[in-house]
Amino acid sequence: MSGSLVGILVIIIAVILFFSLFFSFVPVGLWISAAASGVRVGILTLVGMRLRRVVPSRIVNPLIKARKAGLDVTINQLEAHYLAGGNVDKVVNALIAAQRANIPLGFERAAAIDLAGRDVLEAVQMSVNPKVIETPNIASIAKDGIELIAKARVTVRANIDRLVGGAGEQTIIARVGEGIVTTVGSSESHKEVLENPDLISKTVLEKGLDAGTAFEILSIDIADIDVGRNIGAQLQTDQAEADKRIAQAKAEERRAMAVAKEQEMKAMVQEMRAKVVEAEAEVPRAMAMALREGKLGVMDYYNMQNIISDTQMRNSISSMSRQDNNKQPDKK
Repeated sequence: MSGSLVGILVIIIAVILFFSLFFSFVPVGLWISAAASGVRVGILTLVGMRLRRVVPSRIVNPLIKARKAGLDVTINQLEAHYLAGGNVDKVVNALIAAQRANIPLGFERAAAIDLAGRDVLEAVQMSVNPKVIETPNIASIAKDGIELIAKARVTVRANIDRLVGGAGEQTIIARVGEGIVTTVGSSESHKEVLENPDLISKTVLEKGLDAGTAFEILSIDIADIDVGRNIGAQLQTDQAEADKRIAQAKAEERRAMAVAKEQEMKAMVQEMRAKVVEAEAEVPRAMAMALREGKLGVMDYYNMQNIISDTQMRNSISSMSRQDNNKQPDKK
């Protein structure tokens, strides 16, 4: 008796385990929900999703939503997009939003936009409700040298056809900044820009800045414009300072050359004096040699000494008389 009870308990436990594993592997509840919503999904299809490591709820629930919205989407398309790494639920939501807004958008294009890394639902919403992109402060300089700092608001609408391969918001901001710098830089005076800030908007819009981007520019509005530094005056001041330093360097160079020239002249004078002293030292030797050789007599030597002494005396008397004349006061 006890053995039969144990056998029955084992059978019951085995049945419970079997059904637990069966219902955990086969999403019967999801199959019932799909059938109740009018979406035909086979049990074997759901089991195949399990085997392909696909979460059935992430395919069946968006499929139910799409069929309820009247979209012609198959389960194979959704599963293929899921296996490719896409967001199935967001793609279905984007298709529903596009259908409600009468925007032509097919599943293949929506899937391509999603796989390209863009938010397809946000793109559809932006097509209905345009987005405002605010640029950072953009500094530009007019021809009179005055700096202007402008900030613009760009109203854009997503272009569904160019979302794949089109440039993003950063390109729009860069192109608008370039247009502002070009417009201000071509103005003769900063006052013209301050008086007519819409001149920037018109000029920038005429350039067709949205070419090759994923957006369509609707308007460009100058939100704020301020006067910055006087770059022209600052550049002139810097140039004057540079010219001053160049002139000082050239003057220092000329002074150094003059000092070097003076030192060179002093060296030449000292060299000439040395030669004169050397020549004067040779005079006694020459006279002694002339006396020994008989070319100069003793009387000639004394006469020459007398002449030298007489010349020195005359020079002394002349210098004394000049000093006396300088010391006498002027007579009026």
